[in-house]
Amino acid sequence: MSLNNLSSRLGAVGRLEEALEAVTEAVQIRRELAHTHPHSHRPALAESLNSLSNRLGAVGRLEEALETITEAVQIWRELAHTHPDTYRPALATSLHNLSNRLGAVGRLEEALETITEAADLRRELAHTYPDAHRPDLAGSLNNLSNRLGAVGRWEEALEAVTEAVQIRRELAHTHPDTYRPDLAGSLNSLSNRLAALGRRHEALEAITEAVQIRRELAHTHPDAHRPDLATSLHNLSNRLAALGRRDEALEAITEAVQIWRELPPTHLTLYQEASEQSLRALSYLQK
Repeated sequence: MSLNNLSSRLGAVGRLEEALEAVTEAVQIRRELAHTHPHSHRPALAESLNSLSNRLGAVGRLEEALETITEAVQIWRELAHTHPDTYRPALATSLHNLSNRLGAVGRLEEALETITEAADLRRELAHTYPDAHRPDLAGSLNNLSNRLGAVGRWEEALEAVTEAVQIRRELAHTHPDTYRPDLAGSLNSLSNRLAALGRRHEALEAITEAVQIRRELAHTHPDAHRPDLATSLHNLSNRLAALGRRDEALEAITEAVQIWRELPPTHLTLYQEASEQSLRALSYLQK
C-alpha cells in the first residue's frame, strides 16, 4: 500500500520513472499475496494494476499499459459478479481507465464501447447513491464525449458533455473547492464539441468561463492549476481566431506559452506535447 501511495506522490511531481518503479514493486508483492490468499488480496492487486497502467501510460509504454489495465478489469469483473455491491464501483473505474488506454493505441470503437459500459454502470450507481457516484458519472460522461467525438458522432458527444457540465455545475455550486476544477475541465470539453459543430459563439462562451475558473484556481494554487490554465488559454486562442479576433487570440496564446515556459522542468515533461502545440500556434498567429 505504501509503495502504491509513493508511486502516486512521485507521479504528481513528475518523477515518472521512479513512480513506475515503486508501483511495479507494489504489484509484484500483491501478486504474490494474491496467489496464496486470493480472497484477501486480489482486490488490492487489481488496485495496483490500475495504478501501474497509469504509470506505464505516462511514460509512453502504451501497449503494456493496456495489457495491465485489461488484467485489472478482468479481476474486478470477476469480483463484481459475486459481490456487485462491493466491487461494481471499482469495475467502473477500471473500465473508464481501460477506455483511455484503448483510445491511446487507436482502438477507438473499443474505447467507445468500454466507456459506454462504464458510464451506464455509473449511472445505475448514481441513481441509487447519488452523493457518492454522481461525480464519477460526470467524469465518465466527459470521457464518453471525447470517445464519441473521436469517431465523429458530434451531436451525441455534445449531449454527453452537456450532461457532464450540468452535473459538475451543480456539484461546484455546493462544494466549489472540490468540484470547480472538474467543472472547468468539462467546460473545456464542451467548448471543443460546440466548435466542432460550428457553434462558434457558444464555444467561445464556454471556454471563456473555463479560463476564468482556472485563472482563479491558479491564483491560489499555481502548481496544481497553471498547466490547466495554459491548456484552456490555448483553446481560447483557437476560439477567438475562428471568429477573426486575431489580436485577442495572439494575446491568449502568448500567455499560454509563457506559462509553459515557467513550469519547472519536472512538470514540463508531463506537458511537452501541449507546450509544443502552443508554440506552433503562437508562431502561426505571429505571421
